[in-house]
Amino acid sequence: MALTRVAFVSLPPHRDSGFDHGDVHLASRRIFVAHTAEGTIDVIDGDSLVHAGTIPDCPEASGVLCAQDEGLVFAAARGAGRVLVIDAASLAVMTVLATGPRPNGLAWNGRSGTLLVADVEDFRARLLTAGSGECVGQVELPGRPRWCVYDAAADRFLVNIRDPACVAVVAGAPPSLVDRWAVSTTGPHGLDLDVTGGRAFVATDGRAVSVLDLPTGREVASVPIGGPPDAIWYNSVRRVLYVAVGRPGLVDVIDTVAMRRCEQVMTEEGAHTTAFDGQRQRLIVFLPRTCGAAIYEETL
Repeated sequence: MALTRVAFVSLPPHRDSGFDHGDVHLASRRIFVAHTAEGTIDVIDGDSLVHAGTIPDCPEASGVLCAQDEGLVFAAARGAGRVLVIDAASLAVMTVLATGPRPNGLAWNGRSGTLLVADVEDFRARLLTAGSGECVGQVELPGRPRWCVYDAAADRFLVNIRDPACVAVVAGAPPSLVDRWAVSTTGPHGLDLDVTGGRAFVATDGRAVSVLDLPTGREVASVPIGGPPDAIWYNSVRRVLYVAVGRPGLVDVIDTVAMRRCEQVMTEEGAHTTAFDGQRQRLIVFLPRTCGAAIYEETL
């Protein structure tokens, strides 16, 4: 199998800025990506592979996260201290949640209907109800947060911390810091889970992917990568991890069984973020210089 570029989708012209986080709403097959300098969320139709719309009024758009079962898309407006709650079907903004000063990382607990929002200015994680926007609690983090995820099996949130290099473990409702897992290389950034294998993958500025054991938090492996990363996605079907590196512009594909890099795909300078459609086995790479999205599929 090889990761092969099969399509390109043009997006509206933009100022000199890269894209930030993207995600795929699987039921609607729509792809959402934050356009930071424009303060917008761009939407791609996953069937026709064309630009499907732009959602405005999201200053310094950063984190984007799809709540699959609820048909919602959360978009952090880092420049305005709020999170947009978007209907994935109509693209309408249903409500706006007030947060801390500079929200960025997002993680969704579908059981309780609560959203964890990690703030890069006051270094706090706030837990908000998606409907009313009520803040049900907050916790001080040990440093500047990066991306975060919800670990459903243990009913907790995991938050990457840049410095000190660690993963903060946050229990929910009310949120509390219950543990810190050390990471051996500097600057944890991208984060995803292998739920079946009980592992967390942490991509770091120190040019490595650290593998943490979810029951204990112990680091069990480390794999070198081609540069400081951003977004990562675990493909549970192929059992590989996709790691986007903005400079020089590539995606490292990590075999998570053998724990080695099995493929390296050159993309474009500055292309540091991706989205993954697990149903279609598609990786979407957002290209800031050519202002579009490259669609990759696994081919023989």
